[in-house]
Amino acid sequence: MSVTQTLGQPGAFKTDLSSQANFPKLVGQSPLVLEIKDEIVRVARSEAKVLVTGESGVGKELVAEALHQASARSSGPFVAVNCAGFPETLLESELFGYMRGSFTGAFRDKPGKLEAANGGTVFLDEIGEMTLRMQGLLLRFLETGELQKVGAYGESKPVNVRVITATNRRLREMVTQGLFREDLFYRINVIQLVVPPLRERKEDIPLLVEHFVRQSASTKPSGARNGLDFTPEAAAALLEYPWPGNVRELRNVVERLVVNGRSGVVSIDELPSEIRARQGVLARPLRERRRTVGDELFKRLVNDGESFWSVVYPLYMQREITKSSVRELVRKGLEDARGNYKIVLRLFNMPPEDYKKFLNFLRKHDCQPSFKEYR
Repeated sequence: MSVTQTLGQPGAFKTDLSSQANFPKLVGQSPLVLEIKDEIVRVARSEAKVLVTGESGVGKELVAEALHQASARSSGPFVAVNCAGFPETLLESELFGYMRGSFTGAFRDKPGKLEAANGGTVFLDEIGEMTLRMQGLLLRFLETGELQKVGAYGESKPVNVRVITATNRRLREMVTQGLFREDLFYRINVIQLVVPPLRERKEDIPLLVEHFVRQSASTKPSGARNGLDFTPEAAAALLEYPWPGNVRELRNVVERLVVNGRSGVVSIDELPSEIRARQGVLARPLRERRRTVGDELFKRLVNDGESFWSVVYPLYMQREITKSSVRELVRKGLEDARGNYKIVLRLFNMPPEDYKKFLNFLRKHDCQPSFKEYR
């Protein structure tokens, strides 16, 4: 029996991989998701610039990719760039490309992402993280359709791309604060698509669980091919949890359940502690519960001597781990350091001069627990 068939019925729900509907990557049948799909079909007919907004982890890139696939540009490339993943100088060369000899290490000409997307679509995620200077460079490209490579000294090249942008920040407020250019905001905000958070479309959770079980099981040699069963308590916990990390957090939870599952039946004790706590189930002592992502990261940093910047930072920027995983890791560090962030810095194998950089990263991404709780 499919998970969707048992939603709302007493008893456990089950993911049956053989019954998975043939949906595109935008999985869901809630009214909000159906509305988004209808909007995508309408908007894809035009070449208008689109701003996709929504909380982190809701699937903004999937919406952008669906827009591309439904458009006349579907045979062209779809190129995604995470603007938060590069410092300003690297983002400029990543987007516009560079000429040989333009900087140390530039041994050959290299096309940028905008040129690579010629004839297709470029998706600029986290555009609210761009510096004002980069915003100005992007605005010039949007107005002229011509890109100038780093080190080209006046030479420009016309490029035919559709630009879709996305952010989880409130750009209008950033405009009033002088952090985002007003002219760029109006240039990219021709059409806005708002992707709803998972807590507002919980009827999609069973379909999403089934979809992620299928994805995860396909990479596992054996043990999860026939799906997962969920006890009534576990099913209720998944449906009632508010999912602050949205679809990305749900995907990570399902992947862990597939990888760690032994019997194929998921009880509430096997769910992450934050989900169990929502149901009033006390977490078991650390020595008795399954290791979490935060546990594994903490071990790699503290026991194996790896650095936060080489392990945690790239995983987070590549969306392999969520904010909750980073917060959990930092909390574990604060517990050992008794609330002293400078000691956490040493625990995570960072030099003392990275103190402000580390705190700025945590603050920027809302991953900074208060040290007062641990003193």
